[in-house]
Amino acid sequence: MPDPRFLDDLAAKFSALLAASPAKDVEKNVRALLTGAFARLDLVTREEFDVQREILARARERLAQLETRIAELEAKAGRKPEA
Repeated sequence: MPDPRFLDDLAAKFSALLAASPAKDVEKNVRALLTGAFARLDLVTREEFDVQREILARARERLAQLETRIAELEAKAGRKPEA
């Protein structure tokens, strides 16, 4: 997976190069080309990643609560908890 700083640097260099030249249509073409290439890489946005990370954290927390509850119920029933 490419380093995000590398991609930012690459975009900044393209922007600086294009700002110095009258070829604005080239910028649009390069941007479209890069957007298409990144779309094929099956990447997610930072926002999507953060949402999924939060969902996973809540699921892990709930799982821990349920495991504790099961252990308590098994103790009350006189059963040994399974490993």
